[in-house]
Amino acid sequence: MQIHQDWQWLAPEARGTSCALGNFDGVHLGHQSIIDLARDKGPLGVITFEPHPRQVFQPDGPSFRLMNAEARANRLAKLGVEHLFQLPFSKAMAALSPEAFVTEILSRGLGVSHVVVGEDFSFGRDRSGGAQDLARLGESQGAGAGFRTTIAPLIRQGGTEISSTAIRRALSEGRPRDAAAMLGHWHRIEGEVVHGEKRGRELGFPTANMGLGGLHLPKFGVYAVEVDVLTGPQAGRYMGAASLGVRPMFDGEVPNLETYLLDFKGDLYGQHLSVAMVDYLRPEMKFDGLPALIAQMEADCGRARAILSAA
Repeated sequence: MQIHQDWQWLAPEARGTSCALGNFDGVHLGHQSIIDLARDKGPLGVITFEPHPRQVFQPDGPSFRLMNAEARANRLAKLGVEHLFQLPFSKAMAALSPEAFVTEILSRGLGVSHVVVGEDFSFGRDRSGGAQDLARLGESQGAGAGFRTTIAPLIRQGGTEISSTAIRRALSEGRPRDAAAMLGHWHRIEGEVVHGEKRGRELGFPTANMGLGGLHLPKFGVYAVEVDVLTGPQAGRYMGAASLGVRPMFDGEVPNLETYLLDFKGDLYGQHLSVAMVDYLRPEMKFDGLPALIAQMEADCGRARAILSAA
């Protein structure tokens, strides 16, 4: 998959794509239905924005993203997307009228042949354009510059609309399997392994530490996880147990993800991991001494192994 960030200087081979357009946070089943409608109508593309528009307009708001840009790109690549147009979102872009967005970015800039959006899609200054406006404006472009628009219906599951909001709620309540049912895949946290305080190594459980900046935080606690090591000589898939939270045993303050890979030996610093949240095992706890903590960690790993082996 090719990732394009400059829509004003696009390579000729990236033009003429059939694109799904939206934020695609989580790339859930509703998003996937939009992408599927764009297939077979030209080279498959996705048009999205980075940073997420909500981060531009509410920079001090609570963290909400289900995926960082890296995780979203990895998931889209798995879906067969050939071109990811990751447009740099700014207040200047947000100020474009619907007509200017279609003409300057979609038509002249990206040269799309077909665009697919959800029926609740809105765009342009003050979100004044809707899906029907996109269809009208796409058809009204000059000869050879127009594009067709498909409007996808919203997807429901058990009478409930599949949405990023519903997925966040499931994760906040410690229901990763319910979130996965709406996502169509495990909820994953992806990023680089960074140096921590190395307490896990001292306890006999060396962990890969990852930051959670900008992400919606699932319920704090211990999870059974499936880990893909994406880079380095030990790339592959492993079972694991992960602690997500602030480590109350050690009076931590900044939430992070600490993952212990079962049956693994090696150094992962600087490598990129994709950690799939499979099952919630227990909440964070403060123990009466390190022996009790170690005993619980051994039990957590045993439960994680049993769950993941049966999956």
